[in-house]
Amino acid sequence: MNRRQVLIGSGGALAAAALGAGTWRAATGTMRDYDDYSVRLRAPLSPEITDVIRYATLAANGHNTQPWRFRLTGDAIEILPDLSRRTAVVDPDDHHLFVSLGCAATNLAIAAAASGRRGEVAIDGQTVRYSFMNAEPHDDPLLPAIVRRQSTRADYDGRAVPSGDLAALQVAAATRGVDLILIADRTVIAAIRDLVVAGNDAQMRDVAFMRELKSWLRFNPRSAMATGDGLFAPASGNPSLPTALGGIAFDHLFDAAAENDKYARQIGSSAGLAVFAAEKADPSHWIRVGQACQRFALEATRLGLKLAFINQPVEVAALRPELARVVGTTRRPDLVLRFGYGPALPFASRRRVADVLGS
Repeated sequence: MNRRQVLIGSGGALAAAALGAGTWRAATGTMRDYDDYSVRLRAPLSPEITDVIRYATLAANGHNTQPWRFRLTGDAIEILPDLSRRTAVVDPDDHHLFVSLGCAATNLAIAAAASGRRGEVAIDGQTVRYSFMNAEPHDDPLLPAIVRRQSTRADYDGRAVPSGDLAALQVAAATRGVDLILIADRTVIAAIRDLVVAGNDAQMRDVAFMRELKSWLRFNPRSAMATGDGLFAPASGNPSLPTALGGIAFDHLFDAAAENDKYARQIGSSAGLAVFAAEKADPSHWIRVGQACQRFALEATRLGLKLAFINQPVEVAALRPELARVVGTTRRPDLVLRFGYGPALPFASRRRVADVLGS
């Protein structure tokens, strides 16, 4: 537990005592209610096409903004960017937004085939189209991992991943136009750790970045369930706080040095890192990066691994050339993840299917 968690936790305990347990629960909701909500979000897949979309929305995405809309036709499902949910500071060229569409496309294709709608994914510029025909249901071995995958922002136990599992991750993520670089060498991991820390430090000293980040934070179960989006504080091991108190704690106790130490420790506890790089820097290739990343994440989940994004050296443009040099690529790095064996944390929230369907 880092200094920020100690301070916020202690302050929360004092505030809870002052407000009374009933008032506190009314302001924050309970984790029991949130767990029930998460179970409903991750219920088994039904044959309904709207349930296929529910599975698609469980994909990884930046800041849990869920920047997608789905459009149904008779024989196709389209995934379109929702630019109203872009994060202009951390993602000024919408790179993460289009990666998120690719992640959703992977889940969609797996779930659709399992529901008896086998088909093909096509990328047309900034839009993904899954065209299908009725067929016998096909259960991909990655299907059960869709509801269990999460970004686990916690310490891992440092155990090495067997070479056979590393090979399986490489195979699962194989996507035309996308390279996956798996890193287990501790010297290279340390070099990337330093870039993550440098990027995190730069971001936390950027007022606009911190304002944008704060706008996507959900400090308690009630807030997370009400919006269905955003970064749920308890999913990162932080205590649940009333929204107003959480905002005050964020402004006054969110400390760059403590966060840098946390990232360094968590990377050190990881078994390895994964870096994705596409052959071109445009939306269609970023979508392909998302497809590769999601298959990697699902295979990792199937193998009992946890993973989390550490994208600071990608998001801080000045650090990208050094990251590329460290990992040995001439391409722009697109994503950085750490992976290993670790605990389960609360799942992120999701918006209702009705909220992401539209023209």
